[in-house]
Parts: sequence; C-alpha cells; structure tokens
Amino acid sequence: QVQLTESGGGLVQAGDSLKLSCAASGPTFDPFVMGWTRQAPGKERENLAQIMWSDGGTWYAGSVKGRFFISKDNAKNTVYLQMNNLKPEDTAVYSCTADRTIRGQGTQVTVSS
Repeated sequence: QVQLTESGGGLVQAGDSLKLSCAASGPTFDPFVMGWTRQAPGKERENLAQIMWSDGGTWYAGSVKGRFFISKDNAKNTVYLQMNNLKPEDTAVYSCTADRTIRGQGTQVTVSS
C-alpha cells in the first residue's frame, strides 16, 4: 500500500515562499501522475498542480500558475511544490496525491497579511 507523507508547511507572511515535500513509500510505488491539492476551511478541495511521473509534464490551476511550481525526484520517490509570492487566500491544508486516488494527510500552510 502506497503512503504519502507531506512536510514543509508552516506560518508565513504574505509575499513569502515555501517549499512543500511529499515522500512516497510502499513496495509498489509507480504512479502515472502525482499532484498537489489544497482545502481551505469551508471550501471544496482544489486541484493545484500535477506532474507526470515518467516525462515530467506539468499542469497548473489558473489560481496558482506562475506562482507555484511542481517538481519531482524519481530516485527519492518525492514530489515538491515550490510556492512563491504567497497570499492570505493560499491558507489551506495542502495534500499530495498519487494517480488522483491516494492522498496524504496534508500539511497546514497559513499565510498572514
């Protein structure tokens, strides 16, 4: 069974940057696509970014395009989310996903104004 563990969240000020990490473990980890989502209190989960595990092709939601960047390290079974110019509306629990079906517990990101 694949498990995903996120890290790197925290409390930052508007305009700051954070880099989230998601480490995957399990004997059969070989995803087609990895991604990041977020959910703010009272709001629906939002898909933010995806990366193809084989060729690195990426997709971004319009709300984060140009500010957030997804990357991966296949050797470490890890996917990253570099978040720049953070805004208070980016405050949420950020989770990574594998093949859009497995999701980690998430890491809290809080952006103060």
